[in-house]
This record gives sequence, structure tokens and C-alpha cells, in this order.
Amino acid sequence: MSYVIEPFKQVGLNVEGTEDKFPVRRVYCVGRNYAAHAREMGFDPDRNPPFFFCKPNDPESVVPVAKDGTIDLPYPPLTENYHYEVELVVAIGKDAKDISVEDAKNVIFGYAVGLDMTRRDLQMEMREQGRPWEVGKAFDYSAPIGELTPIDGTNELTNGNIELTVNGETKQQSNITHLIWKTAEVISRLSELFELKAGDLIMTGTPEGVGPVVKGDTMVARVEGLGSITVNVK
Repeated sequence: MSYVIEPFKQVGLNVEGTEDKFPVRRVYCVGRNYAAHAREMGFDPDRNPPFFFCKPNDPESVVPVAKDGTIDLPYPPLTENYHYEVELVVAIGKDAKDISVEDAKNVIFGYAVGLDMTRRDLQMEMREQGRPWEVGKAFDYSAPIGELTPIDGTNELTNGNIELTVNGETKQQSNITHLIWKTAEVISRLSELFELKAGDLIMTGTPEGVGPVVKGDTMVARVEGLGSITVNVK
């Protein structure tokens, strides 16, 4: 079989301890999953059912970064309020449908640190109009993601510091124990809404302290045990 145009390239994330890549199928994101971040965005952080949005899975959106590596990221167009959001990323290694919270850990391949970069002014404009967030969340180079650490090397990750610095100054600092919806609960809920497949990624939410970066800034995002990624805004 041939295609009328050249097929799109598959995005592959680096995997610790191997030269093989993890193929990215879908990128799910959890909204307002830390109470303090929900408050700073003007919302009540009560434990309501989690809500989700997606980012594209193409090579122009998902940006693989080596463990403790550095990349340059272009400042996106049509925004004057370009925000960082450091997140724990969960990689799914087995198909899952209607999976229980207790069994959710069995479908996790591994974890990484990632950034949910956001054109905040465009996101807020869409929110005020009751429209989808894609222009604020799903743009080119919006998801730098570090090397995946397989769960065999970490066991289920339920505790660990998460932080982000800009030009050496700490902007976000929390612990993944503060997730409103824990990763197993998020996986279980997503598997009710969609049939999860091996290759899916879940960006689990960001803690408080989100804010803007400009050209020339350097961000360092870390999750304890998973290393860091450094991003220069160009």
C-alpha cells in the first residue's frame, strides 16, 4: 500500500537504559490537579471528577529531551503570555479499558518529567468565550518531555518533589503527593472515557507557581528520581 502523501513521522521518547524509543500515541492532560494551582487560576479545588484535554502527538508538538539534557524552544506566535507548567508524565505500556484503580499500576510503562507549555492569554480568551483550549495548549513545541524511566526502576511513583526554576530562581515547588487525583485514579477514569492504548502519555497536572517566560529565559524542570530537562526559550 502507498500513501498519497508521505506518512507523518512517529514521535519516540528516550527510554532509560536502552537505545529503543517509546512510540507516542496520544497525549492526555489533566486540568487543575493540584489544589493550590486551581486556586491561583481562580477555581475551587474541591475533588470533582478530573477533566481532560489533549495535545497533539506529532513531532512538531511533542519534543523529546534527553535525561538531564538541554533543548532550545522557539517562542510561539500570537501570544504575549507564554507560561510554563512542570508536570509528572505517565507512560502507558498496556491497553486498558474500564480498569480499576487497584489494577491501574499494572499498565504503567514508566514516568518522565515534562512541560505543558501554554499560551495563557489565548487559553483565557477561549475560556471566557466558552470555547475549547486548543490554541492555548495544543500548539507547536508545546510538550517538551524528558527520558522515560521504566516502572521497574522506580516502582509505582507516588511521592517525589516536583519543581521548576527560571534563570535559577525557583518558581514551582511541590510534591506529587499533593495531586488531587492520584495517577492510578487518573488512569482508571481515563480508561472509562477512552480505551487507553500502549503508547499513550498522561500529563498529570501542574502545581502552583505558573508564570510567563520570555526569549532568553532558561527553565529547568525536575521530578525527583526522574532527572531534569533544561529548556532555553529562543
